[in-house]
Amino acid sequence: MQTREGERERGKRKRRMSSSFWTFLFVFSSLAIYSEGLTRHYKFNVVMRNVTRLCSTKPIVTVNGQFPGPTLYAREDDTVLVKVVNHIGHDVTIHWHGVRQLRTGWADGPAYVTQCPIQPGRSYVYNFTLTGQRGTLLWHAHITWMRSTVHGALVILPKLGVPYPFTQPHQEHVIVLAEWWKSDPEAVIREAMKAGRPPNVSDAHVINGHAGALSTCSSSSLDGFTLAVEKGKKYLLRVINAALNEDLFFKVAGHRMTVVEVDAAYTKPFSIDTILLAPGQTTNVLLNADKTAGGRYLLTASPFADSPLVAVDNRTATATLHYADIVSSSAAPAAASALTTTNPPPMNATHVAAAFSDALRSLNSQAYPARVPATVDRSLLFTVGLGANPCANCINGSRVVAGVNNVTFVMPTTALLQAHYYNLSGVFTDDFPGRPPVAFNYTGSGPRNVATEQGTRLYRLPYNATVGLVLQDTGIIGPESHPLHLHGYNFFVIGKGSGNYDPKTSPAGFNLVDPVERNTVSVPSGGWTAIRFRADNPGVWFMHCHFEVHMTWGLKMAFIVDDGEGPEQSILPPPKDLPAC
Repeated sequence: MQTREGERERGKRKRRMSSSFWTFLFVFSSLAIYSEGLTRHYKFNVVMRNVTRLCSTKPIVTVNGQFPGPTLYAREDDTVLVKVVNHIGHDVTIHWHGVRQLRTGWADGPAYVTQCPIQPGRSYVYNFTLTGQRGTLLWHAHITWMRSTVHGALVILPKLGVPYPFTQPHQEHVIVLAEWWKSDPEAVIREAMKAGRPPNVSDAHVINGHAGALSTCSSSSLDGFTLAVEKGKKYLLRVINAALNEDLFFKVAGHRMTVVEVDAAYTKPFSIDTILLAPGQTTNVLLNADKTAGGRYLLTASPFADSPLVAVDNRTATATLHYADIVSSSAAPAAASALTTTNPPPMNATHVAAAFSDALRSLNSQAYPARVPATVDRSLLFTVGLGANPCANCINGSRVVAGVNNVTFVMPTTALLQAHYYNLSGVFTDDFPGRPPVAFNYTGSGPRNVATEQGTRLYRLPYNATVGLVLQDTGIIGPESHPLHLHGYNFFVIGKGSGNYDPKTSPAGFNLVDPVERNTVSVPSGGWTAIRFRADNPGVWFMHCHFEVHMTWGLKMAFIVDDGEGPEQSILPPPKDLPAC
């Protein structure tokens, strides 16, 4: 009897040990998955769809039939695989704007820079890991002007169990700002390039795909996007500027916003009533819903341009913030509800733009430090601006162009990254000038000769070099702001100023403690911006103006970052399904 009881007890212990072992294994495996990240699969079907806006219908290119496109969700350190299938009659690529793409430049997306386009009827799987990144980014087409309708949000949540470094919101909402043309934007830029003149501006701005109740085609005050909130709750708004050619102010009537992040990098929180986003930039704000139930408040997106020579679409997009009626438990706005409105800033409100940009600082906490290079190995000065080259068939015999250090970039027909990886000759040269070829009063009227050189010239950097880069606007043809985006990197914006950068006096104002960290920065009209970064990501990385018209005119270049020592500091081999040219 004692023996049988002992056997039963030993059996129970074995079962408990077995159960504990499998519980431990499950927990351990789960922790390993969460620490290393999940693999998330998405599919993008690029298709045409008829869409009606501004009282007219036209076919547009979309992802999965949506405008804006679908929001991708992942967590920090997740691996993301997106299969893009091209069902239209044009080449396609997708860029994951702001994703570091550490050693995975093949997934970056700009046509003829890191890949050849996905041809009609073909597909390609973008495979990348969100190493050390969390926040709001965007994805968009990166070929011709297709990103006018092919764009969407990329939301990277913190690792599971890691809180935000700010108040946890009740809900989160994505708000995508963009432009809308009644005609085909591709036809707009083709006609402009043929004539050698600037293209026509858009016909409207849109918030989450809609121009809103104040547009010329609205049928009622209820038209457009509506954001439903509850009194007493906090909301995180993930605001994205996906416009082609315009900086946009964003504000909410009767409310202030607390800025907590830009370009997927946490900031020191600050309160403001108007934020400014250049194309490609993102801003996360907390909004405290502290108004009366049933109330409606206007959201506005309006252009910022402080150069008198620049034509912009001066229309304001609107949406509605609506407080749910607690009595009726309905989020649908009542027809009789009064709408609290607000006046957008004047188009040339430089002081409003500066109030926002001057307040930006990196969080620079123990968990999220600002690792600003204290010294630099390469000190570069890039002028960015316009020019004019002869054109026999153009109006006035010349064509508007743009360039960096007087070089108008010529796109190759073989992808630059492939040429670099396979050491192909004749595709590019690595002699891009680190300084302007001729020094002049950059923000003055400029030299008499406003023509530019043309070439596919790249600047080579050794692995892990620290880079200090001053981006200087020029007054050739006219001063203008330029939102510069660097692929494959974040950088720190350590200083900015008006007029010409002075290497003797300007560095005294540099912020090397907590400068804002970004992937896209605006060079002010008639001024300069200084950035720093560490070249720790091997590959070929595009840098260009995110005004699509300026990029079309040639305001772009690329860095080659050489491999370091060993496989962990070298670019990965190309995937087997990399599109062919």
